[in-house]
Amino acid sequence: MPPKHSNSRRSFIKNSVGAIAAFTIVPRHVLGGPGFLAPSDQLTKAVIGTGGMGRGHFELGGTRTVAICDVDTRHIQLALDKLGGGKGVKTFRDYRELITLPEVDIVHIATPPHWHGIMAADAARAGKDIWCEKPMTRTIGEGKRVMEAVQQHGRIFRLNTWFRFSDRFYGMNTTVKPIKKLVDSGLLGWPLKVTVSKHTGFDWKFYWVGKTNLPVETVPQELDYDMWLGPAPFKPYNSHRVHTTFRGYWDYDGGGLGDMGQHYIDPIQYFLGKDDTSPVTVEVDAPQQHDDAVGTWRRLTFTYADGCQIVLDGEGSLEDAAYIEGPKGKLYKGFNCTIPDIEKKLAEFPDPLPVSTDFIDAVKTRKKFALNEENGHRSATIVNMGKIALQLNRTLHFDPVQMVFLNDEGANRLMNQPMRGPWSI
Repeated sequence: MPPKHSNSRRSFIKNSVGAIAAFTIVPRHVLGGPGFLAPSDQLTKAVIGTGGMGRGHFELGGTRTVAICDVDTRHIQLALDKLGGGKGVKTFRDYRELITLPEVDIVHIATPPHWHGIMAADAARAGKDIWCEKPMTRTIGEGKRVMEAVQQHGRIFRLNTWFRFSDRFYGMNTTVKPIKKLVDSGLLGWPLKVTVSKHTGFDWKFYWVGKTNLPVETVPQELDYDMWLGPAPFKPYNSHRVHTTFRGYWDYDGGGLGDMGQHYIDPIQYFLGKDDTSPVTVEVDAPQQHDDAVGTWRRLTFTYADGCQIVLDGEGSLEDAAYIEGPKGKLYKGFNCTIPDIEKKLAEFPDPLPVSTDFIDAVKTRKKFALNEENGHRSATIVNMGKIALQLNRTLHFDPVQMVFLNDEGANRLMNQPMRGPWSI
């Protein structure tokens, strides 16, 4: 079934895309003159996707929300209610209209992941800084395009998983900072193996699996389902495909791995010092996956060129596993280490280098944010490598420099998936 776009909508697509390609809208905080935003002034933002995650970030860093967008009118109304009626807040059903607003400094993308790549790249081309929910993108190819667009247009990008620089890191009973310090100290030795399991404090949320043989249902009047699908292949409507349960389908996310993976894996990339590279192999132990609905899996093992490994234990079979294991010591859940007096010994080593963790300050000063389009793309790539290995149910070999799979056409097709017209990135 073809997309249901009217002639006027087609004209808007043609005109708006042409306009974005022709020039970049420079926001007021970059310009001098009357519209210049001083460091003490308040930034404005627009939120695309006003489900639970979008509505939960209206007060981001003291910014002021001036526009919202959603394909479900119920979500728009709930958002306006939370905004105290939404006086002065513009509403949209099509994000392409929203990103042309000159009064918007930051675009917050809180949609399902199959939209992240297109929206982030379009926002960058429109001169907006970007706060994007995890996972950064649904495919590796989309991540490359976002990185290129952000850098080409000089934007500030933040991926919204924060554990590499704040908050207690799941079952470790600490922030990531002392874990990074321990790894950098060399006290555990090298190479290291990191195991992400319920036994080390993590939850793969296997209740986020899809359903097969979904019956066709009537699209609710309040939902523009064709726009919700966007670049994803057309599938007949069923309520389990949209909103919270979209995570269970390959077209939109990737189950618990797709949704939680970057929360768990990004800090590992950071403390292993792998922000500029990727694993060279991924091995999979899982049942054959359905071509539409995401299923469960037993284990995924990623190996870097230097022998470091990340093991994702889906079924919880590694009961005695340490979180980090090296030839000289082990670190268990709760920051329990086999090295005696570890905290005292770590006090003798330098802290990790400071990074910019205030997104609002990064936007005002144009300093690169700590979790940005580059290192965010690398940690998203690990998640997406795992998803591809699951879908194909075979070991994959990866070139971390060229960022392609070696001698595997099927894997590379999943890395760069076609989009349903008229959408492209």
